[in-house]
Amino acid sequence: MLIIYIAGFIVCMGLALCLTPLVKKFALAIGATDVPNARKVHTRIMPRLGGLGIFLAFVLGLLAISPFVPYEFSTRDINFIKALLSGGGLIVLLGGLDDKFELSAKVKLLGQIAAACIVVFGFDITVDFVNIPFNNTYSSLESWIAIPLTIFWIVGVTNAVNLIDGLDGLAAGVSGIAIATIATMAFLMGNVMVAMLCLLLLGSIVGFLFFNFHPAKIFMGDAGSLFLGFCLAMLALLGFKQIAVVSFITPLLIIGVPLSDTFFAIVRRKLQKKPIFAPDKGHLHHCLRELGFSHRQTVLIIYGIAGFFGILAVIQSSSALYEANWVTFVVICVMLFFLQIGAEVIGLVGQTKKPLLSFLSRVFMKVSAEKGSKS
Repeated sequence: MLIIYIAGFIVCMGLALCLTPLVKKFALAIGATDVPNARKVHTRIMPRLGGLGIFLAFVLGLLAISPFVPYEFSTRDINFIKALLSGGGLIVLLGGLDDKFELSAKVKLLGQIAAACIVVFGFDITVDFVNIPFNNTYSSLESWIAIPLTIFWIVGVTNAVNLIDGLDGLAAGVSGIAIATIATMAFLMGNVMVAMLCLLLLGSIVGFLFFNFHPAKIFMGDAGSLFLGFCLAMLALLGFKQIAVVSFITPLLIIGVPLSDTFFAIVRRKLQKKPIFAPDKGHLHHCLRELGFSHRQTVLIIYGIAGFFGILAVIQSSSALYEANWVTFVVICVMLFFLQIGAEVIGLVGQTKKPLLSFLSRVFMKVSAEKGSKS
């Protein structure tokens, strides 16, 4: 299987390297381009639709490598692959249309819900258990909870990746790190199907990054960011459905960067009384650029943050084997504390909205005053 994994990665990377230039020509021919404006950092018209290259490389690589896999997939595995390809295909079509015609947020949301419904109702794939923290037990979910929860998860993660797609190579690289994290966990847990899908997708992303890292020659567009978000939603949660050692928090850690950026974006827009889907320049990458970091430095910093979340996810999933959930809980609390501090320092919520820093400042001043009065 290791040889198959490596071969699949190389095949998909090679396909992405060959297909992306063709997709670039196609995007320019049909006018699927990104025009600079006040929100964007690029200064010239760029072809979009690069996600189509990732999708085609992944699908063709899967078809090429499947006959050589010395493993008989279960019915559930086959359904999962069909759901991933069917829902993913609809997502790429939706994103491609947006790259060309700039669809409204409502139309894109309806399309994402439709893709999630294909997964749930077309292939009967839902989140049908919940992990009870600190108790190593799992409780089944009723369908009236499992179905909307699955749809909400898929749509939420799909949009989270789309929101961080603001710099060359950012969304592709962060998604690649998350996919590599899932692949590592799948190897450790012996999940052949998920490991194979992850490496095929990772190879497609790496091949595309040759054209997308700064300075980019093509953008992935919504066709790419929505597709990668959809794949992450599927692989991060549903792919581990039968693995009892995965804790309830692990999938959230895997997508920690897009999830936290989306959370702070929602809070920021609510405080500013703006619509949730209204675009702005307050995302993590915008804030880091405002602090003076270069384009590449900003992307590499966020890669590092994504890698940190990935390491925590692997530790979290492994700790369940040793019933170390309380230790993990402390680690998560510390992580959330520093995440909030970091968000306030760089201004993710806003330059004036810094409740935790203000609180700590008041505490420090009070302690200093008490020490001064005693002396």
